[in-house]
Amino acid sequence: MAPVEKYPGGVEDVQVITDRPTSATPDPERHRLAQADAGEQDWRAWGPYLSERAWGTVREDYSEHGTAWDYFPHDHARSRAYRWNEDGMAGVCDDRQTFCFALALWNGRDPILKERMFGLGGDGGNHGEDVKDYWWYEDSTPTHSWMRWRYHYPQAAFPYDELVAVNALRGRDDTEYELVDTGIFDDDRYWAVTVDYAKASPTDLCVLITVANRGDTDETLHVLPTLWFRNTWAWGLPGGDRVPRLVGDGARLVGEHRVLGQLLLEGDGAPTPLLCDNDTNAERLWGLPGRSPYPKDGINDHVVAGADTVNPDREGTKGALHYVLDVPAGGQRQIRLRLTRTAPPPASTPPPPADLGDGFDTVLWARRAEANRFFDSVIPAAASADEALVARQAIAGLMWGKQFYHFDIKRWLEGDPGSTPPPAGRRHGRNSAWWHMNSFDVISMPDPWEYPWYAAWDLAFHCVTIARVDPGFAKEQLLLLLREWYLHPNGQIPAYEWAFGDVNPPVHAWAALKVFEIDGSRDHEFLARVMHKLLLNFTWWVNRKDTGGNNVFEGGFLGLDNVGPFDRSAALPVAGVLEQSDGTGWMAMYALNLLDMAIVLAEHDRAYVDTATKFFEHFAYIAAAAYDQGLWDDEDAFFYDVLRQADGTKVPLKVRSVVGLLPLAAVTRLTARTLHRLPELGARLRWFLTNRPEYAEVIGARRLGPDGRQQRLLSMVGPDQVVRLLARMLDTDEFLSEYGLRTLSRAHLDKPFTVTLGGQEFGVGYEPAESTSGLFGGNSNWRGPIWMPTNFLLISALRDYAAFFGDDLQVEYPTRSGVKRTLDEIADDLSARLISLFTRDGWGRRPIYGAAQLFQTHPDWRDLICFPEYFHGDNGAGLGAWHQTGWTALVADLILTLRR
Repeated sequence: MAPVEKYPGGVEDVQVITDRPTSATPDPERHRLAQADAGEQDWRAWGPYLSERAWGTVREDYSEHGTAWDYFPHDHARSRAYRWNEDGMAGVCDDRQTFCFALALWNGRDPILKERMFGLGGDGGNHGEDVKDYWWYEDSTPTHSWMRWRYHYPQAAFPYDELVAVNALRGRDDTEYELVDTGIFDDDRYWAVTVDYAKASPTDLCVLITVANRGDTDETLHVLPTLWFRNTWAWGLPGGDRVPRLVGDGARLVGEHRVLGQLLLEGDGAPTPLLCDNDTNAERLWGLPGRSPYPKDGINDHVVAGADTVNPDREGTKGALHYVLDVPAGGQRQIRLRLTRTAPPPASTPPPPADLGDGFDTVLWARRAEANRFFDSVIPAAASADEALVARQAIAGLMWGKQFYHFDIKRWLEGDPGSTPPPAGRRHGRNSAWWHMNSFDVISMPDPWEYPWYAAWDLAFHCVTIARVDPGFAKEQLLLLLREWYLHPNGQIPAYEWAFGDVNPPVHAWAALKVFEIDGSRDHEFLARVMHKLLLNFTWWVNRKDTGGNNVFEGGFLGLDNVGPFDRSAALPVAGVLEQSDGTGWMAMYALNLLDMAIVLAEHDRAYVDTATKFFEHFAYIAAAAYDQGLWDDEDAFFYDVLRQADGTKVPLKVRSVVGLLPLAAVTRLTARTLHRLPELGARLRWFLTNRPEYAEVIGARRLGPDGRQQRLLSMVGPDQVVRLLARMLDTDEFLSEYGLRTLSRAHLDKPFTVTLGGQEFGVGYEPAESTSGLFGGNSNWRGPIWMPTNFLLISALRDYAAFFGDDLQVEYPTRSGVKRTLDEIADDLSARLISLFTRDGWGRRPIYGAAQLFQTHPDWRDLICFPEYFHGDNGAGLGAWHQTGWTALVADLILTLRR
């Protein structure tokens, strides 16, 4: 008999088969993905595309000076209709966000319904934005046919004011004051709330809400599954003023929308339907008359204060089914719901009753079993149970991190038609140069609360892990940011919402190659589409970020915030140009990525041969310039930024940081097979070596490959420099920590770097946790912590060097240990160190949770995994954005690679 397990958090007496499938067993989730990719059934049409936070975002900010957190604070969120997007807990919506569904809770003591997560903005958090609730994304298949979300809700009144007041008193030298620090979870007095979703069809969702009373006294919880329409009718757009309608009828809400058709939310039991409108309560906020007598916060005011603020006719555009659950100590209650599109427009007949019985059970059981089957085929059997848990939750976080993103910048600059005309200065302020951009897409976000907007280089890393489970979506995401409604006419890729014109590292080509390879190296059309647009972007870099025309690049902060002694994106302290080792390294890597793309595509179209030779040459120019222009310090065996002043003098900024390691990532191989197939490239290489011998250091290394045929190494870091630079990188007194590579050498703990420029002194010291620097609003942390993306790139680079040198090159690891290892062995060990951040150690503790005993030891918390933004450089504790920063999910890729 097959092994079985109880359905956790769901129907108690259901058994789910968890056998690994045989190769002949069809995989229903892969079949759904194939249907979605082929356009046969849109299984991705509904998903967890509702943001965790829409307030405090640039899109909703119409202030004069871009003070987004002040213009639309948390206190307004329950009363003020959003324009561009919506938010909620455990939320789902369609891929156009026509409707939204989410969970609201009330413990009977809070001053407001818990409809969304609470946190502090940059001015309130002493280390930048910081959310204070605790929730987890436990599971999700790529089509969202099965999903699970978990939240721990205090039974005492949520300490909103205390969290604000205490954090306001703390400075950058202090830790954050978190919800767990208030003692509110003592004695287990909280609700463990789990929401399971299972799709019966692309537009038919079975929803199971389980509320468990973890405390030792009987308690009552108000549960309000909420359905609403996004307010587009108040925009004043031609033909868009028709208002959709929701009607409450017993245990159901019936919706009617001119495009979507008929929508049904039906629950079991006997809830009370409560209806209001998704319109702003202008009277509460500004003392002005509003559009509706029952505005957005009507349900909140009715439940919390008993006010007559819901429509007695049970009609509106926002509705909830109000359940009041009395739950004994240690007990639990469940609510079954079905959310279904029951008819296309005009859908005038009442919908039939929803199946909340045996059919509901069948869908839930089947989808979870299918999810197990799917992930068994993704996660290698050699992975430990704990590693499999981490990988699956990492992927779940990426899936839940998809968000509907709407932002028409031209309209935004013109102002909100529902408000007063915007200040004239807005037309020349933030993002005004990106007037062409019109986003209306589902996009992978770095973090659904702290970063509820896409960031270009984050997204590139997301796609590498996403490709492990849904290569179709990963490819679509990479192509999306290169489409004409995103890519600037000048060729720049938009960086992120707060400043689209900032410069993120050019990793798009690298990610596209990774995704292409993960997908089987067969989708040449995808690769060609990516390359055509990246040619424009590469040209933008060459024209805009190489001011001296000497093939050494600037670029600004390049995503690394305060890694240098001053803000690299702002005006320099003295007249001159900052020539950057990371900017130059990124561009050398970019040229090699485009060379690799051209080589692949030239197999099918010889026109790409010329492109290959072009990027071969351009790489040689960039790589050699790094040495010619003084970025490489031969005495220190390290790359540094160099400040070239107006009078021609050069000031090397001798900060040993990840900036000086990133040139290692500019590496590829040319095999004999490639040169045989592309004789023009081989001829150009030989001409270069004969007539331009000064480039031999970066293109001349050659040796026999595993097949016994000659291969060449193209590398910004030549064979002689590789060993010396790795000696720095793999030194425990510098970059190597127990949990991966630090972003700043630990040598700067005792010897901070200082430089005097323009009469001012600037410095960089090793800070393993949150930085005390005020650069980038204090939310800048590249002076010592461990970051997953740079670690991942350097591990990938080690494997590229290993493919060239094989076992012949061995280096001390760690430096001065006397033990020599191959580069592949070092890459494996670095991967294991990063994985160990999340897995339990010999004492059963996960390093990411540091000294937080509740997370380390409590059986209800310790296996719920968060994926922090970055990690303490010495002890591995998780820091920064806490609720699934997308690129930290690269740990899943590391597990899959290491255990394959």
